[in-house]
Amino acid sequence: MELNAFVSDDNDAARVVTSALDIPPELVVGLLGAVDVNLKTLEAQLPAHMHVRGNKISLTGRSDEVAASERVIAELVALVRTGTPLTPDLVREAMTILSDGSTQEAPAQVLSLDIISRRGKHIRPKTLNQKHYVDAIDANTIVFGLGPAGTGKTYLAMAKAVQALHRKEVSRIILTRPAVEAGERLGFLPGSLSEKIDPYLRPLYDALHDMMEPEAVPKLMEAGVIEVAPLAYMRGRTLSDAFIILDEAQNTTGEQMKMFLTRLGFDSKMVVTGDATQVDLPGGAQSGLRTATRILDGIDDIHFAQLTSADVVRHRLVADIVDAYGREEETGGGSRSRARSGSRRR
Repeated sequence: MELNAFVSDDNDAARVVTSALDIPPELVVGLLGAVDVNLKTLEAQLPAHMHVRGNKISLTGRSDEVAASERVIAELVALVRTGTPLTPDLVREAMTILSDGSTQEAPAQVLSLDIISRRGKHIRPKTLNQKHYVDAIDANTIVFGLGPAGTGKTYLAMAKAVQALHRKEVSRIILTRPAVEAGERLGFLPGSLSEKIDPYLRPLYDALHDMMEPEAVPKLMEAGVIEVAPLAYMRGRTLSDAFIILDEAQNTTGEQMKMFLTRLGFDSKMVVTGDATQVDLPGGAQSGLRTATRILDGIDDIHFAQLTSADVVRHRLVADIVDAYGREEETGGGSRSRARSGSRRR
């Protein structure tokens, strides 16, 4: 990408600069997007005024605005060059990363990191916090992924588990959730064990089928390489040479969380995911996830990764909904809810 700049106004207080960028012709469509969807986002979000003709982009504005816009364009071109399909959401996230003064990581490093690639589909972090979460899983034995719905905490953990299995870093994957609605007492429910637990574990099955060949999943489950089971079935076991994921951990009791964490065996990794604001335990019981975050903080090789509404990668309205409920909990509605749960505990 070539860049030329000239000053159109010599007034230092309000200096207007125009910068001309030549984009490699083969990257223009990837940068601007189908029917210019990325161009529309750039025009709306960049601090400098942007004009495109062919493969030439001109940026006009104050020198700092133009410099910031040049950096965004350069990073997006680098992303397109890696083969990463650019979308309006990725454009916005690249700009967020560049505006984050606490990180030296470039958007191209963060947003082009493939965890799994299958049939042209790439599973990769889509935000800076997601990249930090994935890095933490690589660097630590136990990682807690905390955050609201849609932040990718379970999906990315599943991708790392499948990656570890493919690389032969572990010999099996164990996926578990608390079956809160059944009180973990599944014996009284009709049907076979599989029929009893499937409704609670379906999201984990769905993620597995996203990441592996559909015909491979049942074979690996039959061979015991992949195990999907309710949390109650973890009791009394030692889980070695495994990648273990506990999902919906906010619905564990303190006893269940301690039981699960102490199943850890040699050459294993654990990822615990949950949202402490979505506790469904009956009778105002204390969440084991909240207890664990309090008493395990600071222990070496245990990491707490915090994801926020800014990391939601579902429909953009999901982030707005999460924020709206968060504001409600910080005001009277949250206070009333806490008061009711407190009275139950007393």
